[in-house]
Amino acid sequence: MKLKLGQKLAEGKTKEIYELADQPGHVLVQSKDQITAGNAARKDQMEGKAAISNRTTSCVFRLLQEAGIKTAFVRQQSDTAFVAARCEMIPIEWVCRRVATGSFLKRNPGVKEGYRFSPVKLEMFFKDDASNDPQWSEEQLIEAKFCFAGLAIGRCEVDIMNRSTVAVFEILEKAWATQNCTLVDMKVEFGVNVMTKELILADVIDNDSWRLWPAGDRSQQKDKQVYRDLKEVTPEAMQMVKRNFEWVSERVQLLLEPQSQGRVVVLMGSASDLAHSERIRSACSSYGIPCDIRVTSAHKGPDETLRIKAQYEGDGVATVFVAVAGRSNGLGPVMSGNTVYPVINCPPLTPDWGAQDIWSSLRMPSGLGCTTVLSPDAAAQSAAQILGLSDHLVWAKLRAAMLNTWISLKQTDRKLQACNL
Repeated sequence: MKLKLGQKLAEGKTKEIYELADQPGHVLVQSKDQITAGNAARKDQMEGKAAISNRTTSCVFRLLQEAGIKTAFVRQQSDTAFVAARCEMIPIEWVCRRVATGSFLKRNPGVKEGYRFSPVKLEMFFKDDASNDPQWSEEQLIEAKFCFAGLAIGRCEVDIMNRSTVAVFEILEKAWATQNCTLVDMKVEFGVNVMTKELILADVIDNDSWRLWPAGDRSQQKDKQVYRDLKEVTPEAMQMVKRNFEWVSERVQLLLEPQSQGRVVVLMGSASDLAHSERIRSACSSYGIPCDIRVTSAHKGPDETLRIKAQYEGDGVATVFVAVAGRSNGLGPVMSGNTVYPVINCPPLTPDWGAQDIWSSLRMPSGLGCTTVLSPDAAAQSAAQILGLSDHLVWAKLRAAMLNTWISLKQTDRKLQACNL
């Protein structure tokens, strides 16, 4: 689809941003073949960098969006450009660090390179080339009383950006770990959507944005630090830098693919439990987890129950069983006693006998380890947490959901306080 470009809205060291005349509220972010370091004190052309960077940032934003993080990214438009929601950018770089290196060591003498931050270390820097991007505190940002696209940047917004930066880092850290790469640190930026007035992750996230150490080994670093460290910029050196960028852009596409695909199998005692079971399946789909529903009674047909169990044990796919049985729950205990796979009880309790029936799910014989939850959504979430241990895409959805719940509570509290005032 050919776009009708409007005026150039901004130009940075590595990209240009154009208004889209036929798509109000959207812009085209066009990458350049330029690579810089030290606030452009060092600056070179690297043929093909625009396409490499655009491919990298498009994959990263797709991963984050599919997880549930709100971003400005809309779609990749071409080899060197993507379409994004138009934002008024907040002039702060948020830096999240897992491992101490680089400028942190210079600002904190005595800390050895490789010191691991747990929890991650969060810093912010005011974007001002003339002052060499000075580090700011939360208090400075709040007292700056910024307002973008009609949204005042106060304590609530700063807290949201804090939490969002950490969540984004942890999602990408988990994803890169599947490629045996340590995400050492990274920077992100936020903007306010001019149409929705929403605070969202914006700008780009590419190989200029982070430090990546394969196998946790700095000598194998693949990020822009290789360019920064060059004693002399030669054609051979630039080819090496380009190969590193290409390596990252190839690997980052693998982050969109699950490393292992798990599933949930709901076993229900009778067809009357279908509505309850369908709620579990629906919740599983929100995490991208396939879910089968089977009907079997451990009381009336234990041999069939164990035969169904064996079907799912024999193909090597990571599986969580959810037992849905009212009245006397035999399904969960029988399954738990005959499989090493996780079993979750989620009984559909009725108002009349529910208080008595629940004990058949809670009081287990020794040697059985099935857990019990009453909410179908909670059963799906618990299964997702188990499968997310080996599937970074499921883990990412859980992490983003946790962030979004926190943001919703934060914003609701702010609205309530405003009403009370």
